[in-house]
Amino acid sequence: MNDKTTQILLTNDDSIHSPGLWAAAEALDPLGFVHVVAPLHQQTSKGHSMPAESTGIIEALTLHVNGRDWTVYAVDGSPGQAVVHGILDVIKGNPALVVSGINYGENIGAGLTISGTVGAALEAASAGIPAMAVSLQTGQEHHLNLSKDIDFSAAAHFTQKFARVMLTQALPFDVDVLKIDVPRGATPETPWALTRHSRARYYMPATPRRESLYERGPVGYQIRYDPGQLEPDGDVYALVVDKRVAVTPISIDMTSRVDFEMLQRLLGGENQPEKGF
Repeated sequence: MNDKTTQILLTNDDSIHSPGLWAAAEALDPLGFVHVVAPLHQQTSKGHSMPAESTGIIEALTLHVNGRDWTVYAVDGSPGQAVVHGILDVIKGNPALVVSGINYGENIGAGLTISGTVGAALEAASAGIPAMAVSLQTGQEHHLNLSKDIDFSAAAHFTQKFARVMLTQALPFDVDVLKIDVPRGATPETPWALTRHSRARYYMPATPRRESLYERGPVGYQIRYDPGQLEPDGDVYALVVDKRVAVTPISIDMTSRVDFEMLQRLLGGENQPEKGF
């Protein structure tokens, strides 16, 4: 498959200068025409935000990837906004696939919507476009530094593998995003497993270090989990305990799976106008 009429939009939350982005670009290059439209600056943890203060300015850059020069686009905005600008300003239409990543750091557990990597994929999904969010487990010290010492080759392999599937056949209804988390030290032979989005908290907020509330004190985070409390079929367990690639189907329908009739009774029965006093 090397159909350059197939349009692929590639973005991330680590910025246009991320080696993970370029590893994904090389992996996707054989599958179609890859439009790289990514945030100009680091946008980690921006989720699916659409900040009103973003200017939307788009800067065309030339970067050398896969043996040739690529014209790529850096957006002053969030990952979700990069997707919107990629569709409206660059491609001027819907691509066949949107890929977000490869992210520095795993995106697993209950804090999923914090992720800008996943947020970009959710924006594509809300436009009816098949989307992937790909992340590589790294040490916490590498989440923001764009280290060139990180080996993205296995994550790039799985990016291409699942992108090829999504470009050749439609996934079932309600699979709006395929979230892929690759364990540290993985190889192309590392097994993968379909997983659920775990309810377990994985990134725990850390108390700011400061003497006074009037001082700057951004909230940090620590990675903490109890293997004995993890769901065996969840993404956290698959990645950090089994050391498998966690492939999680995500739906943009966040409705609870509760029994509606039971919940309606619990909330007070049929919706009737309340009588006045």
